[in-house]
Amino acid sequence: MWVLMYVFSYSVSPAATNDRAEWRLLPTVVFQEFSNEERCKAAKATLEGSLKDAGTRLKSGLEDLKTIGKADPAQIIIAYNVECLLK
Repeated sequence: MWVLMYVFSYSVSPAATNDRAEWRLLPTVVFQEFSNEERCKAAKATLEGSLKDAGTRLKSGLEDLKTIGKADPAQIIIAYNVECLLK
């Protein structure tokens, strides 16, 4: 049995907002079991691809806001880790 562990978090630079609650959000942690390593690795690859795309889309949206002086992509930090572990 294999377990896919996925951790995702993001934070906002303190310079971007006065609301301290927004500076660091608690990470999301998800576990999913797979019957074999190949299925786990396939799910990992898919998840990593979608997380990279999500980060790119978020930064792109922030670039749009930056042009009108409302946000800066450098103020957002996105972190994730995806691992397949033997149970």
